[in-house]
Amino acid sequence: MSKVLGFEEVSKHNTPDSCWVILYNNVYDVTSFLSSHPGGVKAILQLAGQDATQEYDPIHPPGTLETSLPASAKLGSIDQRTLPEVEKSPMDDGSAGSARPFDLEECLNLDDIEAAATKKISRKAWAYYYSAGDDLISKALNTSVYRKILLRPRVFVDCTNCDSSTSLLGHKINVPFFVSPAAMARLGHPDGEHGIAKACAQYGVAQLISNNASMTPEVITKDAKEDQVFGWQMYVQVERAKSEKYLERIHKLPNIKFIVLTLDAPVAGKREDDERMKNVGSQLAIRDVVTDSGGDADAGKKKKGKQGGTSVAEMLFAGTASDLTWKTTLPWLAKHTKLPIVLKGVQTHEDAYLASLYAPQIQAVILSNHGGRALDTAPPSIHTLLEIRKYCPDVFGRIDVWVDGGVRRGTDVVKALCLGAKAVGLGRPALFGLGAGGQEGVEKVFKILKEETKTCMRLLGVEKTSELGIKHVNTRAVEQDIYDGPGGLDELRPRLWQAKAKL
Repeated sequence: MSKVLGFEEVSKHNTPDSCWVILYNNVYDVTSFLSSHPGGVKAILQLAGQDATQEYDPIHPPGTLETSLPASAKLGSIDQRTLPEVEKSPMDDGSAGSARPFDLEECLNLDDIEAAATKKISRKAWAYYYSAGDDLISKALNTSVYRKILLRPRVFVDCTNCDSSTSLLGHKINVPFFVSPAAMARLGHPDGEHGIAKACAQYGVAQLISNNASMTPEVITKDAKEDQVFGWQMYVQVERAKSEKYLERIHKLPNIKFIVLTLDAPVAGKREDDERMKNVGSQLAIRDVVTDSGGDADAGKKKKGKQGGTSVAEMLFAGTASDLTWKTTLPWLAKHTKLPIVLKGVQTHEDAYLASLYAPQIQAVILSNHGGRALDTAPPSIHTLLEIRKYCPDVFGRIDVWVDGGVRRGTDVVKALCLGAKAVGLGRPALFGLGAGGQEGVEKVFKILKEETKTCMRLLGVEKTSELGIKHVNTRAVEQDIYDGPGGLDELRPRLWQAKAKL
C-alpha cells in the first residue's frame, strides 16, 4: 500500500542532504539526483519541500520523470488536505483594457485574442510570451512598420474567387502564414504544441516546432495528417553530439520536412518583463549553473558572476552554442541531415545573399529579429525585405524568403507577400490563441487572419497570392529608414567560395 505523507513532514526535507519534492500529488526523494540534474542543484533546491508541479509540468515533456528517477525515489502520495492553498495569479489587473472581451467568441481580431489570453494565463506565462529585449523598440517596430505601408487597390476586377494558398519548399499550405517556433506552449494551456498542431491541421497551416517545445516532436506530430507540414527548429548545442542525436529522432518523423536553423539569438536577450516576474527561470536559476561547471552550483555562480534568479529565456538558452559560422556549421549539418535547411534570423541583405549562394542545402531564409526578443533596435523583417529588393533582388529567384514578427492583421500578411515574401510567421499570436482557449483559440487566430487576408486580396483585386506584387503597395514612408550604405556583395564572394568548397 502506498504511504500517504503530510505536507508538514515533506516540507522539512528542503536541504541538499535530504531533498523531497511533490510532483503530480506524489512525493519523491530527489537527493541523489541533485548533482546530475541538467539545470544544476539550485534548480531543484529552490522548490525543495514544496509542490513543484506547476513549475515542473510546463517545462518537462511527459515521460521525463520516469526516465530520470528510479522507482525507489517515489516515497508515496501527498495528503492533499494538508497542502497550503495556492494563490492563482491571472493578469486580472485591467492592464489589457477593460473594453477588451474575455470570451473567445467575442474576439474580433488578434489584439482581442491577446487581451483575452492575458486575463486567463498565469503571470509567468504572460511575462515569457509578452517580453522582449531592453526597451521593446524592435518588438513595437515589428508591428508599427506595417502601418506605414499603404495599399493600392485596383477596381473593376472580378474578385468572386480568392485562393489564399501558397507553398513552402514545394509543400502546399492553405494560407500564406505558418506558426513560428515558439517555446513553452504549455505555460499558457495544457493543450500545448500538440493543440497548436491540431489547429494547424484544420486550417492547412505549417508549424515550425520549437527546439524548446514543452512537448516532444513525437507527441506534437502523432496525430498529424499525411500532408501536414512541419519544420523543426534547431538550436545547435555546445555538445554537438546532443544535436546529432536529436536529428536522428527528427529523421524518423515523416511530417517534418525541413530543419530551421535559428541564428538570431546565439545568446538570450535581456527581457526585463520576464526577469521582473521572477519567472520559472528565476525559480530554476538555470544560469547560475553553467554547463562546464560540472553541476556545481557555486562554481557556476562564481564563473558567471550572477546573483539571484534569471529568466525563462536564459534557462532555455543553457547549453546553446554561440560559435556557429558559415565555414564550420553548414558542412557539419550536411554530414548529419539531408533535409533542406532554412536559416532563421537573417537581418541584412548581405546574409540573405550569402544564404542564397549556399542553395540547394539552404532553401529558404526567415527574416526575423527573434520577435524583438534578442537585440533591441535590430530591424524589423520588412526593412530587411526591402534591403534585399534594393541590393540583391536575385535572392528571391534562388531561395524562398519568409518573414517573421509583428503580424497582427491580414493586411500585414498581404503587404509582406507584395514585397516578395512567400509566407509570414506567427509566434505570439499562436501562443496567445492557445492561452485564450486552447486548440480552439488557435483555430480562432487562424480563422480571423485567413478571413482578413482574403478580404484584403479581394479589395486589391487579386485572386491568387502569386499575383501579389510591388505594384499593390506604397512603401515610400518606410524606405527612408532602410539601410543606405554600400552593398558590400563583391567582398563577400571570395570568403563564400572558400567555405562552400568544403561542403
